[in-house]
Amino acid sequence: MNNRNNRRLTPTAQSLRKKMTKEERKLWYDFLKQLPQTVNRQKTIGNYIVDFYCAEAKLVIELDGSQHYEPEGQDADKIRDEYLKSQGIRVLRYSNRDINQHFESVCEDILRHMSTSSASLCSAPSPQGEGF
Repeated sequence: MNNRNNRRLTPTAQSLRKKMTKEERKLWYDFLKQLPQTVNRQKTIGNYIVDFYCAEAKLVIELDGSQHYEPEGQDADKIRDEYLKSQGIRVLRYSNRDINQHFESVCEDILRHMSTSSASLCSAPSPQGEGF
C-alpha cells in the first residue's frame, strides 16, 4: 500500500474525530472500540479521510448520510472506493439508517468481513482487494 498520506488533511481528520455523527459515535463506542483489532477513526489514506479503518483486515468502514445518495456523492464515492481498492483495501458501506435500525446486523456483517479479510491475509492475498 502507498503510505503517502496527505498531511494537509490531518487537521480535518482530527476535527472530524471530535465531531462524529451520532451514528459514527454509536458504531465506535458500542462496537468498534471493543474489538481486539485496532480500528482507527477518521483515518487519512492517500488524499481521503475514511470513517473507520482496520489495517490488520485492510478494511474501511464508511457510514453514509443522505449526501452519499445524490449523484455527485455517488460519483465521488466511486472514485474514492476505486482508489482504496487499488491499495488492496476493501470498503464496507452502511447507511445511517442501517446503524439506527439494524445495528446488530451491521456489527455481524463487519465481523464476518474482518474474519474473511484476516483469513485471506494468511493464505493468498489479492493485491487489488475485493472492494464492495
